[in-house]
Amino acid sequence: MVKLILNLILVPIPEIGINGAAGASVACHLVAFTIAITSLRKTIKLNLTFSKFFIKPVIAVVIMGICSYFSYITLCGIIATKLATIIAMLIAVIIYALAIIALKVFSKSEIKMMPAGEKILKVLERLKIY
Repeated sequence: MVKLILNLILVPIPEIGINGAAGASVACHLVAFTIAITSLRKTIKLNLTFSKFFIKPVIAVVIMGICSYFSYITLCGIIATKLATIIAMLIAVIIYALAIIALKVFSKSEIKMMPAGEKILKVLERLKIY
C-alpha cells in the first residue's frame, strides 16, 4: 500500500517523475523492514545493538561506495564504460566484504553459522582479525 500510494503521489509530479517510483520502493521496504524487526524483537527477544546493526554496516557501505566510485572513474579513462562498471561492481563486493570483516560486524558464532564458517573463522583467527 505504501508503494502504491507514494507512486500515485510522487510519479505525476514533473520535478520528481520516475524517481518517485524509486523513492516509493525505498519507503515500502523501510516500512516492511520496520514491521519485520519489530515482530522479531517481540517474538524471539531479538537484541540488536545500534552500532552492530546500523553504524558499522553504514560505514562499510560508505567505504565500499567511495572505493567503487573512484575505481569506476579511474577505469573509465582506460577501458570501455561497461567493462569499467563491471569491474567497479566486483571491487565494491570485495571491499564491502573486507570492510564487514575489518569492522567485526559478525561475531564468531555468526561466522560459524555461515557456509564454510569454521574454515573462514580459522583463517580470520590466523590473520589475527578475530
